[in-house]
Amino acid sequence: MTSVRQVQVTFDCADPERVARFWSEVLGYELQGTACTDPVGVGPRLYFQRVPEGKVVKNRVHLDVRVGTGLAGEERLAALEAEGARLVALGAVRGQLLLADDENESCLNMRDVEGNEFCLD
Repeated sequence: MTSVRQVQVTFDCADPERVARFWSEVLGYELQGTACTDPVGVGPRLYFQRVPEGKVVKNRVHLDVRVGTGLAGEERLAALEAEGARLVALGAVRGQLLLADDENESCLNMRDVEGNEFCLD
């Protein structure tokens, strides 16, 4: 059996310092130049690299920021809305609120400071 490998999530972006600052604030991570890391070492390292081209299509992979874990109904919606408002103040753009159905809990689609999609879940 192979051992588990660590994972780093890399974002292509125009302004790595700005995007790294945003995500360190979102997640409570420590800022390390153009990267940010989980201060307790549980979550993956996020690295932000400058690329010449801009974002043109929807992300094929995105982060889910887990703010409503264990919550349901109005309590979950309130947690999503509160965190969404905090992140908008940091420069995020609010997207569509998807309400719970038979298969999924409610989540809030968002975009970071360079337009990368993520969800508040």
